[in-house]
Amino acid sequence: MEEKEVGTVTHYFGRVNVGIIQLADLLKVGDNIHVKGHTTDFSQGIDSMQIEHVVVTEAKAGDAVGIKLSQKVHPNDRVYKVTA
Repeated sequence: MEEKEVGTVTHYFGRVNVGIIQLADLLKVGDNIHVKGHTTDFSQGIDSMQIEHVVVTEAKAGDAVGIKLSQKVHPNDRVYKVTA
């Protein structure tokens, strides 16, 4: 498995389990991501993404996307796209 850094977590909304990720590269629904930080380390697939409360299927570098996450994340956690 190969990993490429695609963004950084900027916010986390615990009530809805959504992380805001500032992207540095392209990310699409269906991609697998690995979130890693000081106390964070998990992988999951992306089922849906939003930009400013609008559902999108892909986002590019410079976008801030909201993604429903399976675990709590923290600001400055790194997000990596996992490829086979």
